[in-house]
Amino acid sequence: MRIPLPVLVVTLASTLGTVHSARAAEATCPYDKPVVFAGLNWESGMFTTELLRFLVEKGYGCKTDAIPGNTVMLENALAQNDIQVTGEQWAGRSPSWRAAEKAGKVFAVGETVKGATEGWWVPEYVVKGDPQNGVEAKAPGLKSVYDLPRYKALFKDPEVPGKGRFYNCPTGWTCEIVNTQKLKAYQLTDSYTNFRTGTGPALDTAISTAIRRQEPILFYYWSPTPLMGRFKLVQLEEPPFSEEAWETLSDPRNPAPKPSRSLPAKITIGVSRDFHDKAPALVQLFEKVQVPLPLFNQILGDMAGKHQDADKVSLAFLKQHRELWSAWMPEEAVARVDAALKDQ
Repeated sequence: MRIPLPVLVVTLASTLGTVHSARAAEATCPYDKPVVFAGLNWESGMFTTELLRFLVEKGYGCKTDAIPGNTVMLENALAQNDIQVTGEQWAGRSPSWRAAEKAGKVFAVGETVKGATEGWWVPEYVVKGDPQNGVEAKAPGLKSVYDLPRYKALFKDPEVPGKGRFYNCPTGWTCEIVNTQKLKAYQLTDSYTNFRTGTGPALDTAISTAIRRQEPILFYYWSPTPLMGRFKLVQLEEPPFSEEAWETLSDPRNPAPKPSRSLPAKITIGVSRDFHDKAPALVQLFEKVQVPLPLFNQILGDMAGKHQDADKVSLAFLKQHRELWSAWMPEEAVARVDAALKDQ
């Protein structure tokens, strides 16, 4: 059948327009190889990582992967560009990060959550009691880390008679190094053991179990986390922050650490220099990523309480809070993410 020329022209134009539109909807990744993320193993880090991976994959057409490891190893990997992104980087906390940042090998991008905290904590009922449940305050005078020696029997270590137990971070985390140094700086090594759980979930279990039984427990913790949203806790006072002292606390080789509270928390996204230089569009995305702290704690609480995987929780966030993430990206990337969410 012979098709009239005007009809043929219109048909071809329509077809070409459709092809052009489809190609326009496809994204070309601004990074020239797969984007490898740090495989973080705590709730907030896992959630943020899966959230960023989805946005980078669906919004910008990139392939991604994740490599697990402890924070010290992953910071070194980022500096060497073996990985390109750390979804939750507590900027400035470790000597290796500071050295790499000073050398221009890594960059701290954005601030994913504001109001983050970290420190040493005890359950509120230890200091104030719990009249509703008939629990008396066993340490009403406990306010500061310097009060701890006289309460070592209250926080007794069942395996080391005569000493209390301080629950530190797992070995391999930067906070484990800092807390180990703080025990020395606060002159607590003679009265407290430096107890390290094997993993983050094991630390959570130890704290949650003690609180359910309304037993005394002394521990390091941080926010945003599900645990901070579930329990009433009291943070112990520490000396004011000192940059000079912090250098000694974050260096495990320093034999004489000085007392100080931790570096003011700033949670960012860490990126390698190669990624920073080659993928400015993705860096611009990361600069805008931010989740309000109350919402973040709620998300993490649900994640832990319902034993949900991080990828499913991040999908739920994307579907329920478009008003937040759509402001982080250009319209064409938002449209691609919207399309991808319809298939989930």
